[in-house]
Amino acid sequence: MAYPSGRHFLQIPGPTNIPDRVLRALAAPTIDHRGPGFSRLAREVLEGLGRVFGCSGPVVVFPSSGTGAWEAALVNTLSPGDRVLMFETGHFAALWCGVARRLGLEVEFVPGDWRHGVDPGEVRRRLAADWRGETKAVAVVHNETSTGCTSRIAEIREAMDEAGHPALFLVDVISSLGSIEYRHDEWGVDVVVGWSQKGLLLPPVRGINALSERALEASRGARLPRSYWDWRPMLESNEEGYFPYTPPTNLLFGLREALAMLFEEGLENVLARHRRHAEATRRAVRAWGLEVLCLEPAEYSASLTAVLMPEGHDADLLRRLVLERFNMSLGAGLGKLAGRVFRIGHLGDLNDLMLVGTLGGVEMGLSVAGVPHSKGGVMAAMEYLVETAPVAGRRAVAAGG
Repeated sequence: MAYPSGRHFLQIPGPTNIPDRVLRALAAPTIDHRGPGFSRLAREVLEGLGRVFGCSGPVVVFPSSGTGAWEAALVNTLSPGDRVLMFETGHFAALWCGVARRLGLEVEFVPGDWRHGVDPGEVRRRLAADWRGETKAVAVVHNETSTGCTSRIAEIREAMDEAGHPALFLVDVISSLGSIEYRHDEWGVDVVVGWSQKGLLLPPVRGINALSERALEASRGARLPRSYWDWRPMLESNEEGYFPYTPPTNLLFGLREALAMLFEEGLENVLARHRRHAEATRRAVRAWGLEVLCLEPAEYSASLTAVLMPEGHDADLLRRLVLERFNMSLGAGLGKLAGRVFRIGHLGDLNDLMLVGTLGGVEMGLSVAGVPHSKGGVMAAMEYLVETAPVAGRRAVAAGG
């Protein structure tokens, strides 16, 4: 097989491109995980994660996948047979529902069309009807990675408050953390589920929970079995900057560097960049004459765009041709969307030129695959990016002559 010159374009919605600064940090010599240097590292990382979440409570980090962080959120707050209200916003919401059921929880799983986020009005109606308070938790996916639909967390919290219901609020932010606005304390979330391999710019190895005081209180009475996922030994060890077992030290080096990059750019600037790239991508999709899967503009994702293929055309064939011809990976359709959509990831360490290259690869791929489309999607995106370029960037160009 011939060597594919140039860098591979990894444009799936996670894992994302790991910046060179983070790669170099990961390669640092390992240190003693019981020494004072490690304690300083751990404290710095946990404090930085709290800033990203907007969480004043503790943050717990596990060496795990996002699935592990899902399980940790459930087993630390609930007991066998507890009822959980969940919503079918897409493939990952369905997977989290499966985890809950296998743990022995009773799940009320509200069907959805995979083209919308959670309806806050439906949350209000179902909780208001639960006058006995049998629902112990509401669990939603903030940004459904399989569909590109974002649920309105602040409005869901408001709906829960209007219903006057005491259920805990659990939120998966795996593909929104560091990419889409999220305010843990302000929005009244009790447990958040995060992961390292998307907006946090790391390999896929760190599961994260951020906790409210209500979550800590619930954990004291929760009766689901827990050992590895137990928050208590983690929180006790974290007090002194350590972990109850040998942690992946070098990944904490990488996380510290990734957090430094986010703070250097400024969290608000990071979120604005993601919104801007998402809008440029949607303009390209519309110019091609294709359809964005998400139907509600208020729920458009800033992390990814799922594109619906014309009838009779296979998204997986398009993805294969794009990979073979242009060395670029696009996200597959998952579950009931397999073969029907492809997903363009535009999150993490991404700039305007990288996005234009990505959209150029898609437009060329559409031609090679024989997918009916109009030309000019890349041009539509470029025009928007030029019009909305940050002021500092314009000044730099002017200063450079």
